[in-house]
Formats: sequence, C-alpha cells, structure tokens
Amino acid sequence: MPGEHLAWREALICGPIVSGLTEAEWRTLRARHLAEAYDLKFEDCEKGLREQQESLSRFSDHEEVVLWFEHDLFCQLHLIYLLDWFARQELGTTSLSLICVGSFPGIEDFRGLGQLNSEQMASLFPERHPVMPAEFKLASRAWAAFSSTDPREIAALLADDSSVLPFLQPALRKHLERFPSAQNGLGLIENKALELIAHGASQFVELFPAFGKVAPTYGLGDAQFWLLLRQLADVAQPILTTSNGDSHIPTSRSDFIKTSFALTEKGQSVLRGEDDYIALNGIDTWLGGVHLKGKEVWRWDEKAEELVLA
Repeated sequence: MPGEHLAWREALICGPIVSGLTEAEWRTLRARHLAEAYDLKFEDCEKGLREQQESLSRFSDHEEVVLWFEHDLFCQLHLIYLLDWFARQELGTTSLSLICVGSFPGIEDFRGLGQLNSEQMASLFPERHPVMPAEFKLASRAWAAFSSTDPREIAALLADDSSVLPFLQPALRKHLERFPSAQNGLGLIENKALELIAHGASQFVELFPAFGKVAPTYGLGDAQFWLLLRQLADVAQPILTTSNGDSHIPTSRSDFIKTSFALTEKGQSVLRGEDDYIALNGIDTWLGGVHLKGKEVWRWDEKAEELVLA
C-alpha cells in the first residue's frame, strides 16, 4: 500500500501507566520500563519512543491517517491511547479512519493482521470508516479509566454501552481478570500458565502457543508472557523452577525459548488454592494505572465477578 507506514512499537499492556505527565515525563517513564523489562538500553528506548511520537505529530502532512488494529487487549490499549491523543489534536483537513477486526473470512482461528497476506490486507482497506465523535469520546474515557489508580473506573465503564468500539468491552474485562485472584493471589494469565505447565506444557516453545489458544483475547507477545513467568520464579518463595532446577531466569530470547518450567511444591499448593501467592511473596507490579504493592491490594473475585480490596 502506498504512503508512510508507522508501527506503534510499545507494550502498554505492561508496566506503569501514569496520567498527568508531560510528554517528556511520559516518554521517560515508558522508556525506563521497556529498558528494564526487555534488557535494552534506556537511550535506545527513549530515542525510539521520541521518533515514533514525532512521526505521529506529523499527521497533518497527510490527507488521511488510517489506524489498523485488532480485537485483543494488547491492540485495544494502543487503539484507545492513540484515539485519545488524536481527540486532543486539531485534525484540520486530515481525515482519521479506522480498521479494527476480530475475524477474517476463511481463517478459523483468527489471531491478528499478521496472519493475512497482502491481498487479504488490501481487501480490508475499503472497509475503513471515519472515526466518529462517539468513538473519540469512548476511547478517551477508556484510556482515563485504564490510567486511573482506581480500577473500579474500568468496571464502571464496562457497565455502560461501549458498542461503538465493539472489541473494547471484552478486552477490558480480560484486563480486570489480570488482577490477583481472591482465591490464590494470581491473575488469570498466571493461573492459566500454571495449569498448562501442570498438564505437561513445560517447555516455553509449547507453553506460549498453548496459552494463546486458551486465552487469545490478551494478544500477548512471547516477551510479555515471558516477563510474567519470570516474576513467578524470581521471588522469595518461587512457584516455578526453570530447566536448570533453580529460580534463575535467563534474560535473552534465545535462552528463554529453550527454557522448561516445573511447579514447585508451593506452586502446586497455590494452584490448588491452598496457598496465596501474595501472602507468600507480596506483590510489586503495575496493571495500567494501578500499582499493586504490598499485601493488601485490589483483587478479582471470580465468583462475584467484581474487584475487592483485600
């Protein structure tokens, strides 16, 4: 397709999200997270974020900007971030269009645009539509809720009509299920990973695809999935061990794709709900704007289907 192409290279599904920052402060916050999480140089991350923001800021050089996104949480977070940003700009004569899909004819197990060939991608282009005021409004509200220190704002948003962005509600619901379970202190992603390991998917190369099949709505890349596993092994009372028999976690991708996992005794008891991960190890992580730290944090009650502070 003709024109300039910009891949929005971020991972807003992980790391701190803090509202009210200047553009430079936000870039520093996110660059620091990306550098620490993925073993990269801060300077390179900051430069990459700055350059892509500069490219975005030149939108008025174009007659039309087309946003291409998918249905999963990873993509939906980037979509609402960008729609919120565009909602605060003067678009002038530039039109903003959206393509957002959750399926494609002939592809039974649709995961994303990366599965499509050039002809299939091109067939989506005529289906784009101008971004409407209701979409801008909902995206801004959703981004504010995701960035909030109070996750109940997301729950409140889910109670309202969000049909103008049809994939947003199921994606944000899955985000709430990432919060530590009231039953054992682990979120849905971690619990699913433990279940798969317990049932024999011990190698990362089989574990990651297996997780993608049982929880495709998250849209996690292998690096994000790896970070979550690392947190379960690199703690005071590990609930996972690696193939070398201890809690050491390699950092390079070439290492982690070869790694095998096994549940420790504590891991087995946490999976059964007999132990609580947070009671064992505490917690210090970010889910959007919520910093979960210490022992008393927001949890997801699966039975009541609501957030509780415990």
